[in-house]
Amino acid sequence: MVELRKRKAPAETAPPPVKKANSVKSTTSSKKGEYSRNGTTSSSKIAAGDTITLEGFGGKVETNDGEKVTLKKLVDDSKSGVVLFTYPKASTPGCTTQACLFRDEYTPLTATGFSIYGLSTDSPKSNTNFKTKQNLPYALLCDPSASLIKAIGMKKQPSGTTRGVFVVNKEGKVEVVGPGGPAATVDMVRNLVAVEGTGASEDVSKLAEDEKVEREIEEGETNAQEIDEPKAANGDEAKAEVAAEVADTAQNLDGDAQA
Repeated sequence: MVELRKRKAPAETAPPPVKKANSVKSTTSSKKGEYSRNGTTSSSKIAAGDTITLEGFGGKVETNDGEKVTLKKLVDDSKSGVVLFTYPKASTPGCTTQACLFRDEYTPLTATGFSIYGLSTDSPKSNTNFKTKQNLPYALLCDPSASLIKAIGMKKQPSGTTRGVFVVNKEGKVEVVGPGGPAATVDMVRNLVAVEGTGASEDVSKLAEDEKVEREIEEGETNAQEIDEPKAANGDEAKAEVAAEVADTAQNLDGDAQA
């Protein structure tokens, strides 16, 4: 008897290995000019002209009086926006110069409605002593974790604070941002206020001109009445003078007749 052997089935050919595509981490990069709540963007640093989301921007900080605040609250409480000038350490020579320059220029710098605040990583106690000693008319913000300082691009690496200034308006538009020395930070705000004030001055000038025109019209009508009134008065005076002359002549005639 012949034994039939089963043939082995041909081995299946393994499919060619599929090349794996290079793994790429999925990231969502913000468009230029759009910033997340923590104030960072994957594409660029914050710049003047950008618009930020005020809600949650920079986290919470504390005033030298101990009040917990956010940038949004500060902006909401202001008339036109907020000026933050950053300084490395309270009561040091450069920071004292900077703070006093903002103190001395406080009235003109706030003329268009901006609220001024100093910002550092100092404790409330240090900033309160600084504010009291230098008689500063504005509050000092304490940001020990540098969350707001980092959000506005003023945090040094690995640690420390860059001296600079940051200005944002009520709509979240960044008007000014950048590092600078004590005088330079004041100059940046002064230049902004000068530009902002130009528009306000034009409005005031136009209003004043309109009021002047109305006043001239009213004065013109008054003057016209005054011109007419003297004429009438002068006519009465002339009649009175004639009557007086007639009376005098009659009296003289009577005197002559009696004589």
